[in-house]
Amino acid sequence: MGSGPDDLDTALAACANGDRNALRVVFDREAGRLIAVAERIVRRRELAEEVVQDAFIRIWTHAHQYNADRGSARGWIYAIVRNRALNLLRDGNREFTVEEVETIRESEQADEVMAAWQRLDRNSRLYDCLGALDETKRRGILMAYVGGYSHGEIAARLRIPLGTTKSWIRRGLSALRECMA
Repeated sequence: MGSGPDDLDTALAACANGDRNALRVVFDREAGRLIAVAERIVRRRELAEEVVQDAFIRIWTHAHQYNADRGSARGWIYAIVRNRALNLLRDGNREFTVEEVETIRESEQADEVMAAWQRLDRNSRLYDCLGALDETKRRGILMAYVGGYSHGEIAARLRIPLGTTKSWIRRGLSALRECMA
């Protein structure tokens, strides 16, 4: 198959007859441009690639519906990609990015750490002593000893310098020891 528009017509006809090589021809010729079209709509490369993958499944399973009298093969293929991309946006069932998933996880872990303090017996000495610490020192100690975070991880999560984190935790533990004595 050559590279003219008629070749896409031929390739779609071959797809309709079950020729997988014809689908490969369409993919090799158009996938790069189709991903660019989808990316302009969905604004993320990985989602655009997903859209195009879904579109090619649809092209393969619906190639028999293509009718050259109603428009070009290229127009038909691009319409499928555009519709898939728009459906993804409209449905709102988008996947989360790694960063979004990490943020959600961190938030859940932080809630879990603070919940551990809340679960302590309110009449216990430890609860009172932790409660006497300022919020940041309490959070740092709980993150280290309940959450198992390193000082570096705590510094990053609380957005404070590592040295500050270490000294706050050290002073917080010292105050906790005094209070518990």
